[in-house]
Parts: sequence; structure tokens; C-alpha cells
Amino acid sequence: MAKEEKNNSVSNMASQICNQISSVFSQTITPLPLSVITDEIVATAAQKGRVFMHGVGREGLMLKAFCMRLVHLGLPAHCVGDMTTPPICSSDLLISSAGPGGFPTVDAICGVARSNGARVLVITAQPDSGSAVKYATKVVILPAQTMADESNSKGGEELLPMGSLYEGAIFVLFEMVVFKLAQVLGQNPDAIRARHTNLE
Repeated sequence: MAKEEKNNSVSNMASQICNQISSVFSQTITPLPLSVITDEIVATAAQKGRVFMHGVGREGLMLKAFCMRLVHLGLPAHCVGDMTTPPICSSDLLISSAGPGGFPTVDAICGVARSNGARVLVITAQPDSGSAVKYATKVVILPAQTMADESNSKGGEELLPMGSLYEGAIFVLFEMVVFKLAQVLGQNPDAIRARHTNLE
């Protein structure tokens, strides 16, 4: 295959994946995930609270990346499970993801956060059948395919297997939140960049 054909093939594949992720956000979602997450974080910052993140598997990795960007924005943010994560309290917010609706560990962490008075924002694709939403003070619905509904896919060659569509969508959602938060909090690129670690 010629180099140009290879480039076109890769470009087409990338476009298909991006279109799949984009299609998640073209659906009518109420309330708007971008607004809910942004508003919750801004409200937490206003009362000098901290933001905690928890998720498992690849969803957890997306939350860790989001946590990193919140720190770059100057917000006190922590990943559950890190050795330096402080105790959660009533002024704080836990953001957790349970794409298929619930996981035993996610449910447990959300339950502990609620029992300590914290607000809990759960992001999920399965709000009606999931166990995590019962702990939530806010629920964000991200209607993307997860492993829980993979068997219901329309067939054909899947470019995003298992829960990759949900995980890709949640990454894009978090990038939009970071962009909005930078505007709301008045953070310019230089200030954000200055908070990046130099121990690399």
C-alpha cells in the first residue's frame, strides 16, 4: 500500500472514531453534562471545598487525567487511593464514574463520601439500572456504549470495542469542562502551564 493510501486509511479511521464520540454529544441530554459538572466544581471552589475523583479501569484513568487538569487550574483536587488524599468532608465534591451503572468499589466509595456529608456527582450511561446513582446528589448521563450494552450494538466492525466509546466521550467531556472552568475562573494558559510539575 502506498504511503498516501496508508495516511488516508489512518485518517479515515481516526475520523470514524471521532464521529462516533461526537455522536454521543449530538443526542439530547438533560441536564447538560458540561453545565452540571462545571457548576458543581465552581460551587465547590466557592465554598473552599476540594474535588475528589474515583473510577475504575479506563474510566478511572480518564478521571485521573481530569484531576491533573483541575490541579493545573489551581483547584485542590485529589484522586481517591493516592497516599496523599485527605479525608473528605461536607464542603467537598466527589466525582465518580460508573459507565455501566455501578461497580462495587465505586458504590462503596460514593457511600463513604455521602456518609461524610460530601456531595457526590455520578457520571453514567445507565442511570436507570445502575446502583451508583442511589448515592448521587447529582447524576450526569453520558449515553455512550459501555461493556454493559455491548451485546446490543448494531453489529459490523467496531472501531471502539467494549466501553471505549464511553471512555472516549468522558475524556472529551472533561476537556470541555476544563476549557469552561478556565474561562469562569479567569485562568490564562500561562497560569495553567506554570502549575504543571517540573519533576519529570
